[in-house]
Amino acid sequence: MTSIGNPLRFLVFFFLLGLGVQAQNNTDSLTSPLLVTSEEFTRADTLRGSLGPERTCFDVRFYHLDVKVDPEKHFIEGSNTITFTVKEPSDRIQLDLFPQLTVQEVLDENGQSLPVEREEYAFFVNFTSALRVGDTRKIKVNYAGPPKVALKPPWDGGVGWNQDEEGNPWVTVTCQGLGASVWWPNKDHQSDEPDSMLISITVPSALKNISNGRLRNVEKIDDHWTRYDWFVGNPINNYNVTMNIGNYTHFKEEYTRGQESLSLDYYVLPYHLKEAKRQFEQVKPMLECFESYFGPYPFPEDGYKLVESPHPGMEHQSAVAYGNYFQNGYRLRASSRVGLWFDFIIIHETAHEWFGNSITSADVADMWIHESFGAYAEAIYAECRFGYEAAMEYMRGKKYEVKLDKPVQGPYGVNQPGSGDMYPKGALMLNTLRHACGSDEKWFAMLRQMNTTFRHCIVDYTTITQFMNRTLGRDFTHVFAQYLQKTALPVFKAQIEVKGEEQILVYAWEAEVEHFDMPVTIKVGDDQWKMVYPTREPQSISLQLSDPNTFQVDDNYYVETKLKVNYLLSEFK
Repeated sequence: MTSIGNPLRFLVFFFLLGLGVQAQNNTDSLTSPLLVTSEEFTRADTLRGSLGPERTCFDVRFYHLDVKVDPEKHFIEGSNTITFTVKEPSDRIQLDLFPQLTVQEVLDENGQSLPVEREEYAFFVNFTSALRVGDTRKIKVNYAGPPKVALKPPWDGGVGWNQDEEGNPWVTVTCQGLGASVWWPNKDHQSDEPDSMLISITVPSALKNISNGRLRNVEKIDDHWTRYDWFVGNPINNYNVTMNIGNYTHFKEEYTRGQESLSLDYYVLPYHLKEAKRQFEQVKPMLECFESYFGPYPFPEDGYKLVESPHPGMEHQSAVAYGNYFQNGYRLRASSRVGLWFDFIIIHETAHEWFGNSITSADVADMWIHESFGAYAEAIYAECRFGYEAAMEYMRGKKYEVKLDKPVQGPYGVNQPGSGDMYPKGALMLNTLRHACGSDEKWFAMLRQMNTTFRHCIVDYTTITQFMNRTLGRDFTHVFAQYLQKTALPVFKAQIEVKGEEQILVYAWEAEVEHFDMPVTIKVGDDQWKMVYPTREPQSISLQLSDPNTFQVDDNYYVETKLKVNYLLSEFK
């Protein structure tokens, strides 16, 4: 570092003045959730998103979802048998089901009907005697109705009643954020996953149903209906539970590494079989890349599937929905040329097997844990296949997708995610942290260790950010707060004083988070770069640039730069 000489005292004074005006209004929100007022959200939002005593009193162990789906009538009916362990004394539990669907009856393990009270999107089951801590209980919820129709899946979710090009029914479901209770009754909160699940879907016999896990049985009920039983042998979050009903054809292969192999099953419409066999050749190299960076595929017992869908795609665990036209990019486009070198949906949605399906956020407010890492995994794949420069070009393309409209982290307890910037801005934040930590070895070790430490775990903002701080060996608490809990980018404020041959850069961070600090690499010479450690307080360093106006921050950091260059007379005393 170069000390600031007397001729520059006036520069530092005005530099500080420019920072100080904004600093008076800064807040230092770090790991606390974003708070909301009662006027912003409704009772229904609170019931859906919060963990009241009627939810915390029990832990779901197993679901058996058994439903009949009628594509012609747009109607479903059936039951969900719920096995749970009692954690706290209670005589009442909360379950969830959208009001379009009717709770017909709730039965206990003895077949006795239990009283039910409905409120908004929830319903409360009352037991005739208190539930005792440690007991395992079982209830069966019978229900029926026309579920909410998905208008623009996967963003406006629900059940999609579609037809394929040959006029056959084609039924899918998307419900991330919206909630699985849009089509089946359950404890609809991301903090509680069953240890395993049986999914039984009865469909018209001319069609097939593809769900999560392994196909255990196909049973013809009568001349018109056939039931498909799929078993999931791992914990699964409710929104990942899926059905795909259509005239599917099937092909498969094995992904082998060492003595182990993973089954790869593909279900597509018959007239897309040739295109699918060509496009799905990307799956094996993708899995090889992801396993090398993130660790083993998290659900080998349930296999890996790609299932063609009429919507773009969704990360349904072990049964990834695919609707990307069997082309590279995202529906024929990309924000960089590198994005056209691979199939976005295959790569992004499969990345969620690690980030989202295995490592799951407890609250929808922290959906960034799913989507930021999922989006960043696209660059990991690009680097693995095409090299570092291609990956950085891909990441820079994401800057054009960021809106900076609201914080990436949402408010807790009301089932409300943050900004869609959780995809591009979140990925750019992670790429920034990779460079700021100063060690690729530490960075990639952190990604693998994260997937080992939190395999099949429910996590939150604090868990993930503190883990990253520990494993990277640097406290990035204020960095996470700025990128995730605030809207604007941190600003690298730089002023260069040129006096003859001497160039002095005075720099500091300008950010909403009061104690924001982050290492950053800057250009100090025409072909020379240096990592510096700015804080909110001005520091200085000498530069050797042929043109001071070419100064820049390494563009692999996602920050805003404000640069001012002043030229002084050399004889100034």
